[in-house]
Amino acid sequence: MTVANLQDFAALRPFFDVVARGLDGLVDGSQFFDLFAEDVVVEFVITVPGYPPRVLGRDALAELYRGYGATMVLDGAGDLAVHHDRATSVVVLEYSVHGRAVATGRPYTNRFVSVITLSDRRIVRWRDYLDPLAVFAALDPDRGTAADPA
Repeated sequence: MTVANLQDFAALRPFFDVVARGLDGLVDGSQFFDLFAEDVVVEFVITVPGYPPRVLGRDALAELYRGYGATMVLDGAGDLAVHHDRATSVVVLEYSVHGRAVATGRPYTNRFVSVITLSDRRIVRWRDYLDPLAVFAALDPDRGTAADPA
């Protein structure tokens, strides 16, 4: 599968890029969603209310991420650390993302740990950990805007 309109995912481009750097040489695919097996299992171990704890399948993951830009827009990603256990085909990516919340204009910075299992040069399982307090801080309308902090 190749997602036909990557413009739908423009808000996530820095995230896609940091993941691609972390998995360089380990997976095949020309764009982010090509890196995943069709029947991938994605688990958001630490998440925020309203976000699913589990997504089954590459198409479902694409649909979940399609609406991301209505909530957050990322400007950058970095702080990448890669830990690869060749014996178990597990890769742990540590990284950060930076951007802003659309509704509030507040800055958004979060750190992630993604535990990724590979098989046949595709991602077959992804477990994601993030800081939910960073999401709440960016989305909280009572905190003012990035230009006018409360």
